[in-house]
Amino acid sequence: MADPSSYRPKPGQIPDSPGVYRFRDDHRRVIYVGKAKSLRQRLANYFQDLSGLHPRTRTMVTTAASVEWTVVSTEVEALQLEYSWIKEYDPRFNVKYRDDKSYPFLAVTLNEEFPRVQVMRGAKKKGVRYFGPYGHAWAIRETVDLMLRVFPVRTCSAGVFKNAARTGRPCLLGYIGKCSAPCVGRVTPEEHRELAEEFCDFMAGRTGAYIRRLEQRMTEAAEEMEYEKAGRLRDDIGALRRAMEKNAVVLADATDADLIAVAEDELEAAVQIFHVRGGRVRGQRGWVTDKVEAVETAGLVEHALQQLYGEESGDAVPKEVLVPALPEDTEAVTQWLSERRGSQVSLRIPQRGDKKDLMATVGRNAQQSLVLHKTRRASDLTTRSRALEEIAEALGLDSAPLRIECFDISHLQGDDVVASMVVFEDGLARKGEYRRFQIKTFEGQDDVRSMHEVIGRRFRRYLLEKERTGEWSEQPEQRAEQLDHAEESGDSSARPGPPEQPGREDDGRPRRFAYPPQLVVVDGGQPQVAAAKRALDELGIDDVAVCGLAKRLEEVWVPGESDPVVLPRSSEGLYLLQRVRDEAHRFAITYQRAKRAKRVRSSPLDDVPGLGESRKQSLIKHFGSVKKLRQATIDQICEVPGVGRKTAESVVVAFANAAPAAPAVNTATGEIMEDNGGSTHD
Repeated sequence: MADPSSYRPKPGQIPDSPGVYRFRDDHRRVIYVGKAKSLRQRLANYFQDLSGLHPRTRTMVTTAASVEWTVVSTEVEALQLEYSWIKEYDPRFNVKYRDDKSYPFLAVTLNEEFPRVQVMRGAKKKGVRYFGPYGHAWAIRETVDLMLRVFPVRTCSAGVFKNAARTGRPCLLGYIGKCSAPCVGRVTPEEHRELAEEFCDFMAGRTGAYIRRLEQRMTEAAEEMEYEKAGRLRDDIGALRRAMEKNAVVLADATDADLIAVAEDELEAAVQIFHVRGGRVRGQRGWVTDKVEAVETAGLVEHALQQLYGEESGDAVPKEVLVPALPEDTEAVTQWLSERRGSQVSLRIPQRGDKKDLMATVGRNAQQSLVLHKTRRASDLTTRSRALEEIAEALGLDSAPLRIECFDISHLQGDDVVASMVVFEDGLARKGEYRRFQIKTFEGQDDVRSMHEVIGRRFRRYLLEKERTGEWSEQPEQRAEQLDHAEESGDSSARPGPPEQPGREDDGRPRRFAYPPQLVVVDGGQPQVAAAKRALDELGIDDVAVCGLAKRLEEVWVPGESDPVVLPRSSEGLYLLQRVRDEAHRFAITYQRAKRAKRVRSSPLDDVPGLGESRKQSLIKHFGSVKKLRQATIDQICEVPGVGRKTAESVVVAFANAAPAAPAVNTATGEIMEDNGGSTHD
């Protein structure tokens, strides 16, 4: 625990102007980002008597080891920079909302020649028009199914589209009138795009005028006694009205607004957002967060606005944003929202009428979301805590292993030997900290030796990080022994790197291998555990526990013991160890298969110096196949644009030195197949 006075800036150092500040811990990780109208006044609040600080603020300032700031010219710039840094550094003491589920959107890919209507999740893509989010994907499909009758836009995948274009036959939707079949030329690209844009206009809420046009066309068809056409138009109007009925009218004045409500207690908060377009609820989403910083409702609202609109622009930001409490810097936030929309945005608290009633409904949804989240999390946290306590008790640890790292070795009959490291913190996978290794010091199959090498490399990097940051120092002769060992093992990670560039700012992101686990788990039995323990002993590390989980009987092995620790089959601790081991195995075998596939796809062209991927493709495209390229002369190869005589000679030499490729065989017929494709398997 650090004393805030040890890093408190001297009087007069902090400017009295708007800016953004960062607190860093002793590992140089950014742990908190904040903004202020006056940096001097805001930062002074953190360095008062600890007893006067909120408990969460007290924890933050005692975890921090330094503070720094950046001056900006306006409060809007401070808001933008704060959002960017929170997104980049992911500080542990900042409120960060997380979706309680991955919401599906209805998307129209206007960035393609033939726009496609589909369900999309995840990050938004440029050039794609989104509607929603929806509570369920089936709700999107029902809406689309109704609307395709009127707007027969393409919904098929790229593969289906290309196959239809190749065969000249549309898919089933094309035959039943729910696709205009641009794949076979029934409509031009321009006509199909117009259909897609009309679809988007209707989904955006511009429904009344379009339905009136259809009604007029239906009346005209009936007057001209074109009853079949009038009947089709009548059915189209009915389909559109049924699609509209799926979104209830909540505001009669065709308002475009987002309503944000917050439900909170001392530890957590839930946010619910209703997206209202054209007076109808077009989408709903919810977020939850731990209140890791001392923050009031206004602060929660400001963080929600940053996350909701930080990546949006144009019509994605509505004309009106209704909130339960106004942010502290209301004027700056309103200006920021207006800049993102490109026109004026109203940010206010609804006071009366339908909007206030709807806000109450959103508030009830937020409260229900918080209750549901706490119920789920209580069960989940209880289970994870029990699992960690059982592991600590079984292995005789002083405390629960909050960070567990598991290592696994993977190979195929001694080839492509690789290793994986997966990380679990508080019983949950931290995929951003997974690492993978290639075995460097020997060839062949030796899991024990491989485990020793990988554990040694991982913790040698950890010691180097501690030495670099000044947290650990050893005797010169000990350092010399370590480097000698690194040279013998062929591990360059322990050698001193180039000095850092002077004045270069640390980016604050966590470094690889910078944090030690409380427990190392290896996939294997007594030999693998002994190898891992020996690697730690050689580096002088005695505060990290080691165990192994053998697959045969799911026994837990610990160093120096002739008998395993047997956990009950119903043990949550054993279940967690199995999850960790299985995840390490999955990650290792995925990497090993990727390496093997890359090796299989290799070609003699890979060994030609200066021959890049584009010129490889040019050669294969020119000759039609690798087999024909192998048979080409130097003069014939020189005819390929961009390939000179020296390169052509190198290509011929590479093929001459390579072993001849085995012929491809059709396993069903036994037929030997000619290599006529663009394969590079030779």
